[in-house]
Amino acid sequence: MLPVNNLRTWRQRRALSQVDLSERAGVEQATIARIESRKTARPSTVRKLAEALEISVEQLMGQSLEGMAPAA
Repeated sequence: MLPVNNLRTWRQRRALSQVDLSERAGVEQATIARIESRKTARPSTVRKLAEALEISVEQLMGQSLEGMAPAA
């Protein structure tokens, strides 16, 4: 499992609900809820989510805040 520290932040900044993101990424909404609460995910899921959010894996994992604009 990999640390995923910024999923909720990125999802909200992209104005996506958990359901919206689950459809874009091809993962269950329950998986997104679990990741947001436990802050870990499988590497394959992290890649899918980063791609759906159009960010790098590093940004999703919280290793880089580059490109994270302030919330509107």
